[in-house]
Amino acid sequence: MAYVNTAAPASLGFAARLTAVKASLAQRIADYRVYRETMVELEALSDRDLNDLGIGRSGIRSIALEAAYGK
Repeated sequence: MAYVNTAAPASLGFAARLTAVKASLAQRIADYRVYRETMVELEALSDRDLNDLGIGRSGIRSIALEAAYGK
């Protein structure tokens, strides 16, 4: 059986934890911006353009999620 310990070491100081939170927040904001930009750009396309790309309007959200978060 495999065992994984995901607990952070106790030696991390306040400054290190604050830096980690800041980096995490910055990454989440960047990911959300990619999501929104993708949504805006795809929603601006006409139905004909989307059809040429093989995308339906109902698939725009899933494409934006995959572009931003890899889901």
